[in-house]
Order: sequence, then C-alpha cells, then structure tokens
Amino acid sequence: MDTAEKIILFCFLLQAVCRRDFSISLPQKIEALSGSCVIIKCRFEIQEQYDKNLTERATGQWLKNGTDVKNNLVFNSSTSSQKSFMKGNITGKLKDKNCITVFHDLRSIHSGQYYFRIEGEGGLKWTYTETSVSVHVIDSPPKPTVQLYVEQKEVQDQEEVLEGSSVSLRCSAETLCSSPPPTLTWSSTPRIPLSESIRLEELISDLNFTATHRQHRVTFTCTITYQLQDETKTAQDSITLHVQYAPKISPSSSCTRTDVTVCFCEADGNPSPELEWHLSGRPVTNSSNTFISEERLSSTGLRSSITLHQALTHTSTLQCVSRNTHGNASQLFQLPSSVARLNLSVLIGVVVVALVVMMMCAIIYTCVR
Repeated sequence: MDTAEKIILFCFLLQAVCRRDFSISLPQKIEALSGSCVIIKCRFEIQEQYDKNLTERATGQWLKNGTDVKNNLVFNSSTSSQKSFMKGNITGKLKDKNCITVFHDLRSIHSGQYYFRIEGEGGLKWTYTETSVSVHVIDSPPKPTVQLYVEQKEVQDQEEVLEGSSVSLRCSAETLCSSPPPTLTWSSTPRIPLSESIRLEELISDLNFTATHRQHRVTFTCTITYQLQDETKTAQDSITLHVQYAPKISPSSSCTRTDVTVCFCEADGNPSPELEWHLSGRPVTNSSNTFISEERLSSTGLRSSITLHQALTHTSTLQCVSRNTHGNASQLFQLPSSVARLNLSVLIGVVVVALVVMMMCAIIYTCVR
C-alpha cells in the first residue's frame, strides 16, 4: 500500500469516527425535595443531516417510565406546562442543542425514569431511548456535614483540641433546587460570638475562632433551611468540641476562721487536674495538725479543703497548687498570725468596754435631767 492509499484510508476512517450521531448527556440520578423544583442538566447531539431541521421552532419533550410518546409523554415545551403532568420549562436553547430543564412543585408521584425527545422540522423526530435520568423525590432534605479543622488540618474521631488553637468548623451541604436558594446557619449552646463567612454558591459555611476552655463540650449545630411555598424544611448536623486546657483556680477559693482555719481551693482543667497544699513552700499531707479532703465537682473540676489546727496558725503563707499535663496554676492564701489574732481580740474588748461606759453615762445623764 503506497502513501497515497494510506492517506485516503486514514481520511475515510477519520470521517467515520468523527461522524455525528444521535446522543445525549444526562445525569444518572437526581434527588429533588418534595414541594420544590429540580434542574435537569441536558445536552444532545443529532446527525448532521438534520442540522437544518433544528430551528427556533423545535420542541423538547420528556417521557416518564417509558419511551412511547402516546402513553408516556408528561411534558411538551410547545404546550402550556399548566396542562402537563410536569410543570416547568426548558431553559436551554434547543437550537443550540441545550435541553436544560426545570420542573416545579414536585411530589412523590413525580419520581421515575425520564427520557428526552427532540422534534424539529422535516424528519427530525428522535427519542433518546438509550440514556435516561432517574428523578427521586424525597420528603426531607439531606442533612449537612460538619467537619473540624485544627490549624488548617482536618481532625477525625473527635480528637481533643488544645486551648489557643486555631479552629475552623466547616459545614457543607448538598444543594437541591429551590427558590429562594437554601441557606446555612450556625448555632451553639451556649451561644458565643463567632466570625462567619459563607459561600452560598457552594453551600459551604465556615466558623473560624480560637479555642478557649469556655468552649469545652459546647455543641455547634449547622442547619440547612429550605423556604418552600407551603412550608419550611430543615436538616442539621452537630459537633461537640472537646478542648484541653491548663488548670484554672476559681476566684471563690478562700479561707475561714473559727476554732480552726479551713481553706477551700477549686480548680478546673482538662484533663482533670491534681491539687496540692503547700505550707511555707513545702507540700502538706494529712497529719495530726492538718486534714485534707477532696471532692470531684465534674469531669474537669476538683475541690480540695484543708483544716489547720492552732499549732500551724503561726504559718504566714498557705498555697494551693493545681497541675495537669498542660500546665499549672497556684493561689496564695494569707493566714493571720497568733499575735495578730491576739491584738484583734484586745481591740474588740476595748471597743466593747467603751460602748458599755458610753451607755452608762448616757443613762446617768438622762436620770439627772
């Protein structure tokens, strides 16, 4: 076979391969929300010989659960959609082989397999029987998905978040056709101020903030809302944040004095902290002069009390020290010395005597008058 013959054969094969035929591009399956709409993305091709028949007067038709025009026709673009089984219109230009279609007010009876048919002038009449789209009408919208990112890395299995970390909660949702479009909103319990950015065209909403101990076990909920003609439909997903943080001693920690001195210290941390008492810088344990008790307040809170007998009241400082794997905290308690308590008792006695003398003088003066 010489070169000329090879070129002729190649051109013949190329023409055969490139020859256009009837074909259509449709999604395999679409979910639609009951009471809302559905958009079917659609493009088609026809044989070249029918290009002249595809004019502005061409009509698009949809057939449901079969390809027989007489029995399965549910929509025709040339007639009013109000008289059709499916209410809607073809938004694409059929002359440009664009058959994008929107159907409105869908109900469960509209679920099924749909085939497209093109009719033009002359002999252009074709049903695309080889390819169809399945429309499934659902009563409730799919719930969104909430993902946790720490320092821009996705976190799985509810791993702990360290206080001070940069946190991002991303809510993404599958968007279904509706007018107006669906919206995403965030809520948390308890509610706290957060920055928010929304990209509605992708139906993605991000909450970005710095984790603090106040957000430990706070639940964040993302809700997608569809405003339909006769009702509002929602779906939601939630995530509970777990924050690890160094101990923090409550400002309510204090000492009281009766016959003995009793001091209380409350600490909160995650993981739950340990508490120690130090007298004059040295750790203290239970003894004949001290009694220490502990009470678990919560999974992150601990309360400890220490009772000091008179033999230790001359000590000038008492310290509560709390520790966990992320740090420590301490609080210093000033204890009154025995001399100070003696001076206070003397002062109280002098005041009482003075008041008694003043009252007696007042009584005598009144009697003399």
